[in-house]
Amino acid sequence: MSLRYGMQLPVQSQSTLYTEPWEAGAGPDDLLAVARTADRSGFAYLASCDHVGIPRRLAAAMSTVWYDPVATLAFLASATERIRLLSHVAVVGLRHPLLTAKQYATLDHLSGGRLILGVGAGHVREEFEALGVDFRQRGAVLDECLDALRAALGPDEFPEHHGKLYDFEGLGQRPRPVQERVPLWVGGSSPAAVRRAALKGDGWLPQGDPRDRLPEQIARIAEIREREGVHGGFTVGAITEPLYVGPPRWDVGRGTLTGGPQELAESLRAYRAMGVHQIQVRFRSRSRSELTDQMAAFGAEVAPHL
Repeated sequence: MSLRYGMQLPVQSQSTLYTEPWEAGAGPDDLLAVARTADRSGFAYLASCDHVGIPRRLAAAMSTVWYDPVATLAFLASATERIRLLSHVAVVGLRHPLLTAKQYATLDHLSGGRLILGVGAGHVREEFEALGVDFRQRGAVLDECLDALRAALGPDEFPEHHGKLYDFEGLGQRPRPVQERVPLWVGGSSPAAVRRAALKGDGWLPQGDPRDRLPEQIARIAEIREREGVHGGFTVGAITEPLYVGPPRWDVGRGTLTGGPQELAESLRAYRAMGVHQIQVRFRSRSRSELTDQMAAFGAEVAPHL
């Protein structure tokens, strides 16, 4: 089976870890162009991040540019036809599960069933404090949120959940998701996150695991699922190194994979051999047009060899 490939959108989050200089002056038109190119070029999904607010102590590194994922993905849903829409990742513990379910069920409905709900525990203490959520208990909060969201995004018009933190029944929510089961992908690479993905998720979104660490993590997920008797489909993801299709004429950085289509595909197929099902690719670029050219080249020339 071929590797599926998706990407995180540019512009919508501008951390210094990955943002290109041209993104600082970019906006909605650039997001639309990227989304349409991805849709035409066979990408499996587009992803958008989630932060409510960035504290001053982190603003220099993270920036304060973080578009809302529901609004961003809904905006792009109307401009695309087949590509799926992924929150990578929604910090669902910051909001009541019924609120999260209302937003994302509506997104799934409006997009014709294209939502993938990626979730994570979060890492910015001040966000939790400002919203009245205990940062130290964010793992336990996420665990229950996943259970509550399974109910609230399920087929029942009047979902029901009774837990330690959240308790609801008798409240109808329509529209319902188009999908019978909205995929829940769990993000994070800590032991707790990996276990959470194995037991409660439909997929795993690693956070910065290098290639040499992935096989151990994937084996751990398989071991947990087998031991606990968890069955059903499960999607293993990976974030690749930065890519550049073809010979670059500028400094794309030492860690960037470059080369012709066959060369890049051979390197990326190593992920499939590890047991990865989908890769999140990212491209070095100096402009929107260079990025969309890279995306189109990847879809047309590299992807057929994956």
